[in-house]
Amino acid sequence: MKEFNINDMELTKYLFFTGKGGVGKTSLACSTAIGLADRGKKILLISTDPASNLQDVFNESLNGHGTEIKEVPGLTVVNLDPEQAAAEYRESVIAPYRGLLPVSVIQNMEEQLSGSCTVEIAAFNEFSDFITSAESAKEYDHIIFDTAPTGHTLRMLQLPSAWSTFISESTHGASCLGQLSGLETRKEIYKQAVNTLADGNATRLVLVSRPDTAPLKEAARSSKELQLLGIKNQLLVINGLLQETDEMDTLSSQIYERQHGAMNNIPDTLKGYPIDFVPLRSYNLSSIENIRRMLLDDKIKDVNGYTPLTPSHTLDSLVADLHKSGKRVIFTMGKGGVGKTTIATEIALKLKSMGTSVHLTTTDPANHLNYEAAIKAGISVSRIDEEEVLEAYKNEVRSKAASVMTAEDMEYIEEDLRSPCTQEIAVFRAFAEIVDKAENQVVVIDTAPTGHTLLLLDATESYHKEVERTHGDSPESVKKLLPRLRNEKETEVVIVTLPEATPVFEAQRLQADLKRAGIHNRWWVVNACLSLTETKNKFLQTKAQNELIWIKKVEELSNGNTALIAWKNS
Repeated sequence: MKEFNINDMELTKYLFFTGKGGVGKTSLACSTAIGLADRGKKILLISTDPASNLQDVFNESLNGHGTEIKEVPGLTVVNLDPEQAAAEYRESVIAPYRGLLPVSVIQNMEEQLSGSCTVEIAAFNEFSDFITSAESAKEYDHIIFDTAPTGHTLRMLQLPSAWSTFISESTHGASCLGQLSGLETRKEIYKQAVNTLADGNATRLVLVSRPDTAPLKEAARSSKELQLLGIKNQLLVINGLLQETDEMDTLSSQIYERQHGAMNNIPDTLKGYPIDFVPLRSYNLSSIENIRRMLLDDKIKDVNGYTPLTPSHTLDSLVADLHKSGKRVIFTMGKGGVGKTTIATEIALKLKSMGTSVHLTTTDPANHLNYEAAIKAGISVSRIDEEEVLEAYKNEVRSKAASVMTAEDMEYIEEDLRSPCTQEIAVFRAFAEIVDKAENQVVVIDTAPTGHTLLLLDATESYHKEVERTHGDSPESVKKLLPRLRNEKETEVVIVTLPEATPVFEAQRLQADLKRAGIHNRWWVVNACLSLTETKNKFLQTKAQNELIWIKKVEELSNGNTALIAWKNS
């Protein structure tokens, strides 16, 4: 294993950075882009992440068309906003019919193009345009993609074959795509995009992971699924590896041993690929200056008179408040990798110890809930298995439709059921049923990374229209869902973050989105704080000192309702 260095990296025209949320994909993609631009290369950096934080790194208002970065000559950054892309895409489809078709028909088209499926299509269309553009390939030496968290990325990469199959098999022109007949013309673009991704001479896939068990397992799962898509030119980069020094104390030794223990047990799937590492940095990767330094150095400043921080609130006081206020539905939300799963489990265990009947669940397809500890404590647990709930929903729709439809009409239904949109409906129904358990238990929900979570919650508004169109039905659990989520006496969203720039900025955007959705948030958790420890290691003291500005910002955002949790070796 060697240190990651772009000077000896196998560079291709297209570079993809992907991995579990919070592992440092964006920092590494940005550092690579800046490093190449500094070497005189012309670089296009594109984010396809619905929870992107590129605008924070570059301190620029970015868009989906390209912004030249003045501080980095030769670098152009594109930030694809799925919601904006969906709105533009929807209008491009409907605009030709305005004034020609009745208003009722136009409204119907708008409704059919209002779901999360349209967001997926729109984002992938823009992505496809960049990876298949001859003009971009000619203009830029390298095109770098900072991709969304693994599950979303894989879904996006699988879309071309899913949509292509669906379009080619559609005989009636009927589907959840509504009036989107123009998709047929994009089949060749989709095919070209997939071929480019699978071409090892054109594309390098950089799997980014932390030196910890969970993200390494996620990287292995991602790697295997990418291989099945034909994407085999992969490089694993371990980000944030603590270097051994003469000043190792108990805490730094624990971190070092945990990291290297995880690396010694790296999944077999990853062992066949080259592995590089980036050292753990003591400074915040929240500016162009520090991103530039990321692959170069880490000069440590002496921290005189270091004193551990004393928290105003702990997780115990947070849970005591939840218990006292009688909350029935408790979400843990935040950027991937901040510890939502661990916090959700701890909240559930603490509530159970207070005599509460608790159900612990996850909507994250890459969940890592500690089921064993929860079950041992007498907590009921569940998770949404996407394939299982999809098949169950299909069978339910088939059964209902078969009793009232002809064979030809059933072909129409089968076409709809082959659409990727059907999966969104099935997963959403399962989510609503779990929340409905709040009638009898306190439900603690470990949610997926921010962007996916908000798409899921947004779906409450338009879900019933999609169900009616596919001849399904809306269970009582779905009808009660949004009112329950908006009732602050019943529902609490605990925003989880880390004492670092990117997770805090992302959490701030999540708070604003929740407010717009009418969903209440009182409590925040800042997890894994080195500043609460008594470390004697100067490197960790410097890193701890750099946490304080972000803890203070969270205290302001939460009006003082912030629980701090120290870094612990678990």
